Amino acid sequence: MSILPANGKRFEVQVPVAIIGGGACGLVAALTLADAGIAPLVLERDAMPTGSTGLSSGMIPACGTAMQRAEGVEDTVEMLVHDIQAKAQDQADPEIVRAVAAASGPSVEWLVGRHGVELTLVGGFLYPGFSALRMHAPPSRQGADLMAGLLRAAENAGIDIMTNARVTDLVAETDGRVVGLCLERPDGTSEEIGCQALILACNGFAGNPAMVRQHIPEMAAAEYFGHPGNQGEAVIWGTALGAAARHMSAYQGHGSVATPHGILITWALMMNGGFQINNLGQRFSNEHHGYSEQAVEVLAQPDGIAWLVFDDRLLALGHQFEEFNLAVAAGAIRHGADSAALAQAIDVPAGALARTLAETNAHALGDSSDRFGRDFTSQPALQAPYHAIKVSGALFHTQGGLEIDAGARVLRPDGSPLPNLFAGGGAACGISGSQVWGYLSGNGLLTAVNLGRLAGQTAATYIAAIEKGYAT
Repeated sequence: MSILPANGKRFEVQVPVAIIGGGACGLVAALTLADAGIAPLVLERDAMPTGSTGLSSGMIPACGTAMQRAEGVEDTVEMLVHDIQAKAQDQADPEIVRAVAAASGPSVEWLVGRHGVELTLVGGFLYPGFSALRMHAPPSRQGADLMAGLLRAAENAGIDIMTNARVTDLVAETDGRVVGLCLERPDGTSEEIGCQALILACNGFAGNPAMVRQHIPEMAAAEYFGHPGNQGEAVIWGTALGAAARHMSAYQGHGSVATPHGILITWALMMNGGFQINNLGQRFSNEHHGYSEQAVEVLAQPDGIAWLVFDDRLLALGHQFEEFNLAVAAGAIRHGADSAALAQAIDVPAGALARTLAETNAHALGDSSDRFGRDFTSQPALQAPYHAIKVSGALFHTQGGLEIDAGARVLRPDGSPLPNLFAGGGAACGISGSQVWGYLSGNGLLTAVNLGRLAGQTAATYIAAIEKGYAT
């Protein structure tokens, strides 16, 4: 992962735009370039592009879409900007937040209308920090199906995707202009490809233990629930070229991964009345603050685990999510006809669990206030029979990365852009501020899709300027 000097090097193979990473960010950037009449090359290290997108629930926040209007949902750029900055405590770059929010609705409608990616509005509940229903996802609510839709669109657009291609080095001029790259194949052979512009869409560094220990030490021992290819190449290459990096301590965690099954359990259960207890049968936090920071709360409990407690009403809700059904099939759910039976099934003190259920029921009726500050009154109290899933906290992906402008151009510390380098998704500094608590639900795919879109648009303009002789 180094920068090699150009020294007048010539490449036998030359492309206008190379894109490193074949997840949502890279594929959206590629589709944008293809629509502009530019043939990009996507370089993917795996045999099949999946990335962090494939491991997600595939939910893309977007405002002002036709799907929202059809359901009578009012949502604006201003509302989305407010929600993002409220969660990030105004730490996110306001230019990037506005650019991403403004692009979100048109990007989703473009994916659906122009490229046939199947996305529907997710209804029924609001994620933490949302002021409107704005999650758009495949009907299955699985990132694997989002990736399948994007790959079909890329194939239909005639986009070249080179798989099993791990980029090892970039080749650049002394001013930071990237002129090419070197890649390695699984059999050890290597290839060199020249490019006029480069988009880094290879996510963050959550799969790099040394970088995690350096920048987010509180998650160094946590389970990593992400793609192993997220090794931090973008930050390493970018900073070596003279770029600035920002908010490297920011990340998305999740406090609801079924253990030991390794299956993500939807936070919809929590937002609709479910709650978490530790091995002592006690609640320990306000679960509505957000699933990202809940990872830290869960890991701080005895044995680093918690139990998600819910009832038949929420069991039916869970069955709307394919990953929940996988958890059911894997035997992750314990059952109890009443409080005592559930306590025995999950091996927690029966008296403590009974008190916790009584407390939450009183909160739901408005007879008492939750000491952690959660409002239970919007949902019915849980009713027997009860169910529980053993969960742990996990690290999903990092949110810090290369500084960019509103066109996804990578910036130096003085704010000037590098000549032909662009970044999006986890490769770029996100919109979650500097800490885990700044992550608003869906920020990962929000920036992956829309920074990919913006990077593709800006790169297309740059290539057009080269062709007209306005740029080099």
